[in-house]
Amino acid sequence: MRIPFCRAVARLTALLPGRTDLAEMRRDPRRDLLAGLTVAIVALPLALGFGVSSGLGAAAGLATAVIAGVLAAVFGGSNLQVSGPTGAMTVVLVPIVTEHGASGVLTVGLMAGVMLVALALLKAGKYMQYVPAPVVEGFTLGIACVIGLQQIPNALGVPKPEGDRVLVVTWRALEEFATHPNWTSVAFALAVAAVMLIGARRRPTIPFSILAVIAATLMAQAGGLDAAQPIGDLPSGLPAPSLAFLDPGALGSLLAPAVAVAALAALESLLSASVADGMTVGQKHDPDRELFGQGLANIAAPLFGGVPATGAIARTAVNVRTGAGSRLAALTHAAVLAVIVFAAAPLVSKIPLAALAGVLLATAIRMVEVSSLRAMARATRSDALILVLTAVATLALDLVYAVIIGLVVAGTLALRAVAQQARLDQVPLDRGDHSAEEHALLAEHIVAYRIDGPLFFAAAHRFLLELTEVADVRVVILRMSRVTTIDATGALVLKDVVEKLNRRGTVVMASGIRPGQRQALESVGALELLRREGREYATTPEAIRGAHTYLECVGVMPTVPAQTSRPVSRETEEAAG
Repeated sequence: MRIPFCRAVARLTALLPGRTDLAEMRRDPRRDLLAGLTVAIVALPLALGFGVSSGLGAAAGLATAVIAGVLAAVFGGSNLQVSGPTGAMTVVLVPIVTEHGASGVLTVGLMAGVMLVALALLKAGKYMQYVPAPVVEGFTLGIACVIGLQQIPNALGVPKPEGDRVLVVTWRALEEFATHPNWTSVAFALAVAAVMLIGARRRPTIPFSILAVIAATLMAQAGGLDAAQPIGDLPSGLPAPSLAFLDPGALGSLLAPAVAVAALAALESLLSASVADGMTVGQKHDPDRELFGQGLANIAAPLFGGVPATGAIARTAVNVRTGAGSRLAALTHAAVLAVIVFAAAPLVSKIPLAALAGVLLATAIRMVEVSSLRAMARATRSDALILVLTAVATLALDLVYAVIIGLVVAGTLALRAVAQQARLDQVPLDRGDHSAEEHALLAEHIVAYRIDGPLFFAAAHRFLLELTEVADVRVVILRMSRVTTIDATGALVLKDVVEKLNRRGTVVMASGIRPGQRQALESVGALELLRREGREYATTPEAIRGAHTYLECVGVMPTVPAQTSRPVSRETEEAAG
């Protein structure tokens, strides 16, 4: 018991912050402080907006940005990652709020945090690299569509209709707007979105989101516009940590949503950290430590009334672009938001919901990289299909199902492509030391096939059909030196081929079987079947000589005196193997 315990302690210690992190924070604190302040200005309207969209309110979004932002910055695996509430997570939380209420969301966040810590201890972070790019692009496109559609009720100034399907809710909101139009809210939302999109293109370093929100708030207050519904009262500070929301009896029913939240948090956080690495030189995140930090963040955030958090691609990108070099920037971002929570809650509470809707509409539009989508669509038909299916599934179903569907389709198409690369080619017999007359007799009674590529379940049955249709010959030689891999299905098919041809009176010989192929062939009895009759050979020339001997025994070829045979060189055997 001592060794596993020591390994567990060592594994946990490897996930904790070290002296290197502190040294990096001391390298250029002024630059990191400025970057953190800029990110906080960008993050404030997003935290408020995603909190409102989740159904738990703006205060929950701010609590998440502060608590999760601090813990993920300290314990996470990226020096540049900024964490908090995100649009992708909001998409998952809306149906949970509808079905289980606010306490259900908090419980799900806590459970998801524990799962993320477990994934970190199990070293699961490395598997992110197996998610294909078309799945990620389709996933991002679908999320952008969902985030945009979620803002329609607030942008139109109508109460959010009942329902957890974004398309249904959007349609009902449009029907309500047609009955009771609120053009003030529409104007605020469109104006804020337009300022953000146009401003970001002309002056990307200026935080137009907060400027547009401030301008909309001042206009609403100065003009006494009742139609511009504000956020509402915000608490002046964070609530005391509490587990009062936790209902042990509901844990079973919340397990599936918790798995979905944990999967999304892992996927989005690791994707965001990878994006940050790609935007810099010399930065590389630790995926397992990132999962650990996100797990602690999601365990703590619900205790303060916060929603589940992930690494945020948009805020992380701003952090990198403004010159951040260490975790101090993300910590500063969380500290600035905490000051706003404690000192400016009355002012923040006056922000119109329509203005926040405009911020999120612009964010959704900026999430869509048209050039990347065009590149994926033009790459191959398979990539285009995977992208479209993932995006549609994200919009129609939910994010986790969308990723699963994308991975399954991508895996199926990849297997199909690999299976098509496998070939079965008939090859001419090497003349070796045979005369022209002998070679003609051999070619008449022997056929040789070379198997190239993988002999596995996706391609094996095609080989079975081709080999069992071999013309009426006495010997079939299978050259297997170019088989890259073989699984149990391939081995079973090979055994079936040998048995069927033997029943027809055709002898099967094999050459060039590699050591890595023997286990699969032995497990199903195919290798024993060949060995029983002495029909396995190291090289193809040896197999041809064995076939020659067999044909002599059955009287098809005349017996050749031993002295006329010339030995085949080792180089020739290796080349023909």
